[in-house]
Amino acid sequence: MRINKKKISGGAILIILVLVLSMSLVSCGNDEDETIVVASKPHAEQYILGEMLSILIEEHTDLSVERNLGIGGGTSNIHPAVLAGDIDLYPEYTGTSWMFVLNEDLIEDPEELYQKTKEAYMEEFDIAWLDLYGFNNTYALAVSREIADEYQLNTYSDLAEVSSELRFGAEYDFYERDDGYDALVAHYGFNFQREIELDIGLKYQAIGQGEVDVINAFSTDGLINAYDLKVLEDDQRFFPSYFAGTVIRQETLDRYPELEEVLNRLGGMISDEEMIEMNYLVEEENQEADKVARDFLEMKGLI
Repeated sequence: MRINKKKISGGAILIILVLVLSMSLVSCGNDEDETIVVASKPHAEQYILGEMLSILIEEHTDLSVERNLGIGGGTSNIHPAVLAGDIDLYPEYTGTSWMFVLNEDLIEDPEELYQKTKEAYMEEFDIAWLDLYGFNNTYALAVSREIADEYQLNTYSDLAEVSSELRFGAEYDFYERDDGYDALVAHYGFNFQREIELDIGLKYQAIGQGEVDVINAFSTDGLINAYDLKVLEDDQRFFPSYFAGTVIRQETLDRYPELEEVLNRLGGMISDEEMIEMNYLVEEENQEADKVARDFLEMKGLI
């Protein structure tokens, strides 16, 4: 259809141009400025946590979420992307931030480690650490339920008293690390009947079949439930603590202050046992991480 330009005044044309430009700017702003980019590392636990953070934002704010979950290289690639402004937030671990990112020496007290990490992140990176979720995904020693019951094992110190009667299994790297087997033995006075080198993918199968009595593990591994193992308490704090929490760009919080209250709803809500169970559902039962995350949030009354 042709338009008769003579029938449109100069003022009307100006108004139309202003309206079109305004609508364009609003549209661009919504697409770019109102989207929160949530990232995670590439393993089940992080997928679950990334989904939880995303769902909380979607359910309790007007913001949209771009999920960038499962980034290869983990912290090595995610932290620089946060600094560059390409990622707004992700779940991280205190021990990783303190010793890997900040390159600081171990702090044994978990609360002090959290507070020092929180202060350093704000001072050096302008990144905020929000509340911790409650669980600690650290290095651990696990025993079969039968062995735990037979010897009344709850702590590493309990294990040390009967270690001469038990067989220990771990992957090659654990025996070679400076902070691995030899240092652990020296710290607690372990004297295992036998030390067995295992393929990292076969550790759980070995303890399940009774080939070893004790293995090294991560304290929230889903396979802990699959093989009905008991994680012992590191009562002398040999291993670093890796409590999980949300890290977020302060610039993002300044722009959307409502995010702090929304994301802190996870504070103290996830126990080690609950994280183990969720990891088990994803890793062993092949449930989708978003379903497991949503079910947990609903169960806790968070959505």
